Amino acid sequence: MLTFHIVFVFISLASFTLRVLLLALKPALLQTKLFKITPHIIDTVLLLSGLNLVFQNQWLQGDFSWIIAKFLALLVYIGFGVMVMRMTGIKRWLAFVMALSLYGYIIAIAVTKYSFLGLL
Repeated sequence: MLTFHIVFVFISLASFTLRVLLLALKPALLQTKLFKITPHIIDTVLLLSGLNLVFQNQWLQGDFSWIIAKFLALLVYIGFGVMVMRMTGIKRWLAFVMALSLYGYIIAIAVTKYSFLGLL
């Protein structure tokens, strides 16, 4: 299950990056059914597989502050993702950099099981 989750972590990142590039280069493509539905399916599978890992590995028994940090970072990541899709110009690209930074932070928490740097 872990490998499945990791694959969807990278599929989700690739999907987000592709949508941002399309937003800049060919925004009309984002109006197609494929680009409206697929990201939600990918992210739902990612979230469900993550929840499955939490319960399968009994990560809630013990110090699970890292799970809370991941969840809070995920909410902020979603906020920046919305900003990326709605804003224009430099604000869009700053939000994109912030979203990618949070993605990296979430991955780092997942690998270390530690919410480090005093963040979240």
